[in-house]
Amino acid sequence: MRSTCTGSQTVGPFFRIGLDWLCSPPAAPTGPGCVAVSGRVLDGKDEPIPDAMLEIWHADPRGQYPTEPSARQMKSPGCPCGFVRVATNEEGWYAFALPRPGPVEFPDGRMQAPHIVVLVFARGLLRHLITRMYFPAEAANQADPLLELVPPERRSTLIARPDPEGSNRLVWNVVLQGTQETVFFAW
Repeated sequence: MRSTCTGSQTVGPFFRIGLDWLCSPPAAPTGPGCVAVSGRVLDGKDEPIPDAMLEIWHADPRGQYPTEPSARQMKSPGCPCGFVRVATNEEGWYAFALPRPGPVEFPDGRMQAPHIVVLVFARGLLRHLITRMYFPAEAANQADPLLELVPPERRSTLIARPDPEGSNRLVWNVVLQGTQETVFFAW
């Protein structure tokens, strides 16, 4: 008997073709409180991953998650709130803009530092990866309940750095393997 692979077992080489239409165009920050984030998705050899997709989930500046982002928000070229999906280019670069999120309450009542939740999809990953990006120079990072669980020497993989090109711009790379691997969470 011959077995046939299912769609979830054959992620490439058509990964990008099937998902690219779902992604938002790169956006520049267009309003007060908006921040632009760019970076690269890299493999364990520091090589770019040209067909990755990132889903970005974030709270609004008050720390509230929109219950149902509209189709207009998801494709907005400005500063959409709640959800953004972006693809990497041939050099592994991605870019998006969003309003800087506010602190969000953790289930036990403690406050989480402003952050974004990032799901990483790419050829060769049978399941998406889940991580977070935190903002640099944020005092609340020191008491974030989830960041506290990450060994101190690994926390830098979750914190973006200021982009020397602009004041409302951040750089954050997602590294899938190796010594500088981004911390990924399971839940």
